[in-house]
Amino acid sequence: MLNNNCPVDKFYICSCFCTDNIFLENYKLHVRYVSEEQFKWDYKKILGSIGCTTVTQFDVVLQKVRAEVERRKSLSVKSEERTAYIQKHYIPLYPHVYHLQEEYLAPEFIQIVQYSLSNSATLDGLLKLIQSETAARVYRFPVFTNEFCHKLIEELEHFEESDTPKGRPNTMNNYGILLNELGFDDTFISPLRERYLSPVASLLYPDCGGKCLDSHKAFVVKYAMNEDLDLSYHYDNAEVTLNVSLGKEFTEGNLYFGDMRQVPLSETECTEVEHRVAEGLLHRGQQMHGALPISSGLRWNLIIWMRSSQERNRLCPMCNKKPTLVEGDGFADGFTKGDVPGERALCVLH
Repeated sequence: MLNNNCPVDKFYICSCFCTDNIFLENYKLHVRYVSEEQFKWDYKKILGSIGCTTVTQFDVVLQKVRAEVERRKSLSVKSEERTAYIQKHYIPLYPHVYHLQEEYLAPEFIQIVQYSLSNSATLDGLLKLIQSETAARVYRFPVFTNEFCHKLIEELEHFEESDTPKGRPNTMNNYGILLNELGFDDTFISPLRERYLSPVASLLYPDCGGKCLDSHKAFVVKYAMNEDLDLSYHYDNAEVTLNVSLGKEFTEGNLYFGDMRQVPLSETECTEVEHRVAEGLLHRGQQMHGALPISSGLRWNLIIWMRSSQERNRLCPMCNKKPTLVEGDGFADGFTKGDVPGERALCVLH
């Protein structure tokens, strides 16, 4: 087990959560909303150039933006209510999948972790055990067994079909499940991050907070015909992201990666990366990426946004300012009051 040198009692969100990075799906645009006057000044001309040309269309956009702001303001309370209801009323199909067992993990992944924990571990040695993708610093390796992926999907679909309340995983995915609300955080995701993913990230991303990933947000997203087919170009609210394809049967839907978010789009070239069932793609959270549309079938993906308070306490990745802290529940958005003891690191462009 990895020793946790980054103990934290309380996590916070940045106040920008209620104003910044609001995604307009119809226009594939992220916007900021502080007031109607500011929004019109900042975005009326831009929206007009991409198809929002009438007063009615702009009013519809305003209504959606205001609704999203209100949703975010009440998110903590609503999430607590959903979690309590799920704990009281939902009966899992497979209770054992909520508790991480090493038998769920691919033997190759266990070997990778064991090497990463060894005293002789080096980056060069680790890179011999995992696959480096053409996209910069994107790595592939098996994570789970196919049998576990099948059982987990059955559990997720059992929950999806229940009448329990469900929250959206984020503003860009309409279909999915927040795993903390379902009860996976303490007994599955936290041990997976602390014992297995952190040793690997420590070697691969020491410059991006990989040595002290002290919180996370985990969710699953679903892509299906007549639902979400793809995911627009974006970056994550994370220092390091793991994206595992759980299944089921699908065609196409590869991921594509560009440069870090600081690089202008005009200077970016994207690289397509295949997504394979039971395998994970590990990448820097603030590396731009997206998902191409599936052409048939259905796919579930497990996403873990891993966060380092050492990194984000200096600069919020979502507003590019020193975070203004607001109380949140659980891991919130991974900010803490003051630096967590440990090695400070700066995520640099490579």
